[in-house]
Amino acid sequence: AADEVRRSEQAAAGRAFRVPEVETLVQPPPDRRLRRVAGPAGTMSQDAEVDMKEVELNELEPEKQPMNAASGAGASAVGAGGAEKNGLVKIKVADDGAEAAAAKFTGLSKEELLKVAGSPGWVRTRWALLLLFWLGWLGMLAGAVVIIVRAPRCRDLPAQSWWHKGPLYRVGDPQAFQGPGAGGLAGLKGRLDHLSSLKVKGLVLGPIHKTQRDDVHGTNLEEIDPAFGSKEDFEGLLQSAKKKGIQVLLDLTPNYRGQDSWFLPAQMDAAATKITDALRFWLQAGVDGFQVRDVENLKNAPLLLAEWQNITKSFGEDRLLLAGTKSSNLQEIVSLLDSNSDLLLTSSYLSASPFTGEHVELLVTQFLNATRSHLTNDSRWCSWSLSQKGLLTSFVPAQLLRLYQLLLFTLPGTPVFSYGDEIGLKAAALPGQPQQAPVMLWDESSSLNTSGPVSSNMTVKGQSEDPGSLLALFRRLSDHRGKERSLLHGDFHVLPSGPGLFSYVRKWDQNERFLVVLNFGDVGQPAQLGASGLPARVDLLLSTQPGREEGASLELEHLKLEPHEGLLLRFPYVA
Repeated sequence: AADEVRRSEQAAAGRAFRVPEVETLVQPPPDRRLRRVAGPAGTMSQDAEVDMKEVELNELEPEKQPMNAASGAGASAVGAGGAEKNGLVKIKVADDGAEAAAAKFTGLSKEELLKVAGSPGWVRTRWALLLLFWLGWLGMLAGAVVIIVRAPRCRDLPAQSWWHKGPLYRVGDPQAFQGPGAGGLAGLKGRLDHLSSLKVKGLVLGPIHKTQRDDVHGTNLEEIDPAFGSKEDFEGLLQSAKKKGIQVLLDLTPNYRGQDSWFLPAQMDAAATKITDALRFWLQAGVDGFQVRDVENLKNAPLLLAEWQNITKSFGEDRLLLAGTKSSNLQEIVSLLDSNSDLLLTSSYLSASPFTGEHVELLVTQFLNATRSHLTNDSRWCSWSLSQKGLLTSFVPAQLLRLYQLLLFTLPGTPVFSYGDEIGLKAAALPGQPQQAPVMLWDESSSLNTSGPVSSNMTVKGQSEDPGSLLALFRRLSDHRGKERSLLHGDFHVLPSGPGLFSYVRKWDQNERFLVVLNFGDVGQPAQLGASGLPARVDLLLSTQPGREEGASLELEHLKLEPHEGLLLRFPYVA
């Protein structure tokens, strides 16, 4: 009986097997090993974190299985007790980091930290770091002040009105501009999109007032000729143009159908009075300015122009008076401008031949010097054209049309064009008859109203589809001038260059610089730009002739121009 009791106790011990001390029982896989766990029987170490592992005792190697009292007897006793066998034994095994966790750092207490922070060494360290911080901050502040003081100051932008920002476009005869049967002033609204594509800022319209040839009393400057439309048609055109950012100037040249624009000398005073009254009438109607031509024929022209300009400006500083003269004499032109600081004047000054680089350079420089202010040493704002109303083709050889477009758009001032200049329209006059306003060539159907056949490359439609056309060049030049400060209101400097060439630089403050080189000669010429301050290489913005790769970098030392070629080049500002 005692043996039976002992065997029962041993069987129970097998079921609740506790390992008092286990050397490594199983060779674990590479990623985990069972380690020795020491401690009293039935307990685990309190200093290490361990995981419970399930070990199938019957899977252990035989030599490492736990020993029961007597293997044979124990086995039979277990079997007799309900098919008991070696079961799962849960043991706690320390992971690889158990020993490291045993030495876990708990940190300093609050009292210990305060004690260390108040030590003399740390106090001195804190003061040194604080002093370094403020010294560094003050040093950066002083450096920023020095940079701001020594940096170049930006120039104040000049006050600019709408006529400073783009070209003026003259439509002297609305019927010829649209073509017969196109609807007069009402139909002119349909052509405003074309003007918008040219970046036009002002439309100079007419004259369109009612008049009788050489009859001052039969002339009414406040009434529109029914042949062009009604006042309501004009008001509609005015509103449509303003929506597109185009200002409208009305030509009030009184006797535009007669021999003398201002009637007979005895009638000039009456005509001048009509002009004065008409200015106020149309300004109240919303017109943005006026044009009067042939002002050299007026008695006391400077005084009358000053009076008309004062009336115009009294309705707003953004109103413009544009005068025209047939004169090409510089002294006569300057005398008209001297008493009218904001007056724009078109003339035939640039149409004087010969058309060489040296002569054009002389004309431009003399004009700018003559209109320079003696007080500020700055040239007054001026306008550039080759006549007061004619087409470019009437004054410039055909091979120089592109060159003159580039010239007018890049000189300091407002370029003024007549309709058709953008496509090279020619004035057709029959022998022995007065020259008539040419019909604008919108498409091939315009040939019905001309004296000869019209090809597509002569029309607005045909040139719009050709990136190398004169119209495409006009649009690109107008676009560049309107968005580049150096071309809008930059300084103008003439450069010495080769024979037959005219070269100059436009620059404004720290903006991109633009170099213009024009070859008026019939042969190719090297540029020979000898001015200092130019970079070794520049970028090609455009050429008046096809064949050059736009955007290419060109070496100035070896720059050569083709016959009648003009180049617009740019280079960055360098401090």
